[in-house]
Amino acid sequence: MNRIGIGLYGANGHQIGDLPADHRDGEVVAVAGIEDAALASHWRGVARHATLDALIADDRVQLVSLCSPRRADQAGDAIRCLAAGKHVYAEKPCALSESELDRVLAAAARARRRFHEMAGTAVAEPWWSMRRLVADGAIGTPIQVWAQKSYPLHDRRPQDEAVDGGLLAQAGVHAVRLIEQVGGVAIAEVDARETQLGNPGTGDLRTAVALTMTLANGGLAQATINYCQPRAFPAWGNVQLRVAGSAGMIEAVDDGERRRLVTHQRDHGAFAIGGARPEYHDLVLASLARGEAMPWSSEAELHPTRIVLRARASRRLVRAGAP
Repeated sequence: MNRIGIGLYGANGHQIGDLPADHRDGEVVAVAGIEDAALASHWRGVARHATLDALIADDRVQLVSLCSPRRADQAGDAIRCLAAGKHVYAEKPCALSESELDRVLAAAARARRRFHEMAGTAVAEPWWSMRRLVADGAIGTPIQVWAQKSYPLHDRRPQDEAVDGGLLAQAGVHAVRLIEQVGGVAIAEVDARETQLGNPGTGDLRTAVALTMTLANGGLAQATINYCQPRAFPAWGNVQLRVAGSAGMIEAVDDGERRRLVTHQRDHGAFAIGGARPEYHDLVLASLARGEAMPWSSEAELHPTRIVLRARASRRLVRAGAP
């Protein structure tokens, strides 16, 4: 099968403008709303369109990679692409409410086209190897899971959540993906508390979020999401994950640099990791071009997003002195 023709729209997020020129399954054929600096040099001569509608009208474009300038517009952008017969690969969060997400999925079903979020958190190491060990029963039944996603606070953080989705949706989804896709148990209920403590501006920017969750198997989970990452920390986003089970505990902390598996029988020390994994867009393109299987179903891919959108709808903002 021919390589998938990709149209890139927007640079508000992790756009795939660095896709190799010799990629087996896809090639960038057109862009809109992206400066040259956001593209690998070998894609700077591709067709340029003034608008998303013009990009969608390009017959060579089969898949649109969306990093919409405003995240609040992205669900509508995705629906327009799907209605025009294009597959969609969307930056997170792909929608800002659960009803928006449902409308996107309904549009994909009507058009018989694929919709994916840029949902590769658990595909990277050491999370992928950690997922395998949990699935193989290394720690028994998962009982309690804790995850963290921490970023630095800087002046470019939008005070308007419509721009990037806000801390809970744009960063919290990483932690929720790890809980579900590495811990191996779906989240059934979620409760969210947020604070603006330390916000240097006067808008809606949240600086920290605490999620408390129940798992479908009766277990518990917690997630810590914040903009409290020290600038001196060696990694940009500090990811941590611990899964406590009936037969042991497994963890990866300090952005995955320190790993440990301990069972009732012995302390196994640092568990082995399997090496480099493909980027999530590689898996999506292989699935579209060659029918390769995705690591999980569309429902499982998007369920973490659904959970953070439910949390976003019912969250509580905590203020100083509040009970």
